[in-house]
Amino acid sequence: MAEDIEDLRRKRMQQLLQQQLQAQQQEAVQEQMQEAEINNQINFIIGNILEPEARERLANLRLARPQYARQIEVLLIQLRQAGRLPQKLSDAEFKGILMKLRGGKREGKISHD
Repeated sequence: MAEDIEDLRRKRMQQLLQQQLQAQQQEAVQEQMQEAEINNQINFIIGNILEPEARERLANLRLARPQYARQIEVLLIQLRQAGRLPQKLSDAEFKGILMKLRGGKREGKISHD
């Protein structure tokens, strides 16, 4: 009888662990979906702010420095919402904004001799 009780406890514990694991997996999926939705919204808004060449520059920046690129995206969205970006930014204008944010410092280029 003691073995039966232990078996029941073990089975119940396994059920609880499985339920907890499933809940965690569902939560992770929901978080991924929310993150994807946010990214889609940001990409849509950025598409309305930047001309194609400037978007390409931002995409290159995102590859090298993802967190910095996200900060730039948020800044651009805030500027648009504040009415300070009435038209789409060209690549040259976007490059100028990036230079101002870096304080005019230009990163050195690596050349292969």
